[in-house]
Amino acid sequence: MDRRRRNRICTWLIVLGISNFIVYAVIYAIIGGDAPNGYIKKLDGQSVYYVRGHFVHRAIGYEQDVPRWVWLYSYVHSISIWPSIAATLLAMLVMARPHIMATYQRGIITGTTLVTVLATVIVMVTSLIMVFFIKDFIQHLMQA
Repeated sequence: MDRRRRNRICTWLIVLGISNFIVYAVIYAIIGGDAPNGYIKKLDGQSVYYVRGHFVHRAIGYEQDVPRWVWLYSYVHSISIWPSIAATLLAMLVMARPHIMATYQRGIITGTTLVTVLATVIVMVTSLIMVFFIKDFIQHLMQA
C-alpha cells in the first residue's frame, strides 16, 4: 500500500475513533453517566436500570434510572470505546512509524522492535479491558 493511501486510512481511523469518544462523552453527559458504572435493581419483580456518573452533575456523583434500551446502548457503547482507542493509537503509531524507525536506528532497541512492542501492548491491554467489560455486561444481563 502506498504511503498516501495508508495515511488517509489512518487519518480516518483516528477521526472515527475520536468521534466515537466524543459521542460517548456527550451521551454520558446527557443521561448522567454510563451503564458500567450503574447497576440493575429488582423492584417488585421488575428490573430497574440505573446509570451512574462521576461528578458530572454533583460533587458526590449522580445516578439516574433509565429505560432498558438506554442502559443497553450505554453499555455497548462503553465496550466499543476500547477497540476505538486501539484503532486510534495503532493508526497514530503507523503514521509515526517512519519517524520512530529513523530515530531509533542504533541503540538498545531498534525502531522496528519498539513499534512492534508498542502495537502488541496496545492490542493486548485494550483487548483485555474490552473482555472484562463484556464479561461484566453479560453478568449484569444474567442478573436482570
